Amino acid sequence: MINVRRTVRGRNDGVDINMGPLVDMVFLLLIFFVVTTSFVKESGIDVQRSTAATAEVKERAGVMIGVSPEGDVYFEGKKVDVRSVRGLVERALAEDPESGVVVVADRTSETGDVVAVMDQCRLAGAKNVSLAAKQEGAES
Repeated sequence: MINVRRTVRGRNDGVDINMGPLVDMVFLLLIFFVVTTSFVKESGIDVQRSTAATAEVKERAGVMIGVSPEGDVYFEGKKVDVRSVRGLVERALAEDPESGVVVVADRTSETGDVVAVMDQCRLAGAKNVSLAAKQEGAES
């Protein structure tokens, strides 16, 4: 039963829940998960990659650029002009200068389109420009 006299006089001995440590713990967990999550960047286009016997797995590919069979260029899921690739790659390399560039081209895309994209990447200052391929015998 509630003691009305004690409540009116301001002597409420009720239990208080301190939410400060709980909020601190939630923020710490949030920071932990954000820091440990690896963010995967995709080129933004589905392509049929060529197969190669000498294909190697790259541990770190910072910038991915897609080239469609029609010669369209995609950067981070958006269709871009081949002339704008240089500026986009320069901006991406400014964030992480040691990252490499991977050109993900469809097997039926024109060689000239792929070479133009790789050339723009080199002009942007990328030291490590690679062409994506599947290993022979690898599935998917």
